[in-house]
Amino acid sequence: MAYLTDRKRATGMGSAKSGTQHHWFMTVSSVALLILIPCFVFTFGATYGAPYADVVAYYQRPFPSVIAALTIAVSFLHFRGGVQTLIEDYIHGALKTPLIIAMICLCYAAAAVGVFAVVRLAL
Repeated sequence: MAYLTDRKRATGMGSAKSGTQHHWFMTVSSVALLILIPCFVFTFGATYGAPYADVVAYYQRPFPSVIAALTIAVSFLHFRGGVQTLIEDYIHGALKTPLIIAMICLCYAAAAVGVFAVVRLAL
């Protein structure tokens, strides 16, 4: 049994080529969520339990509707990146690619529905 260093085991395996880009995307979306989530909690908390007409009137103002739409969109994009990493790390074989595709479609669809709901409230 030969002793292999980490470098020797990795030599010839190639690079993933997108690790740095994915890391920066997740970092930037985390910082964006760090700002958006408290803003969303305060704007959503102001209407929690209010009648439907009051909620519609509140979300017709630009600031709450923009904060809600941005929070939904950035949250689902961040979720997509995290779940894609989870699938790549823990699922192997032929099931990996269809799961990644299905997860990406599901995240984009959920983000689109959420943003559409906010737009319908705002207009």
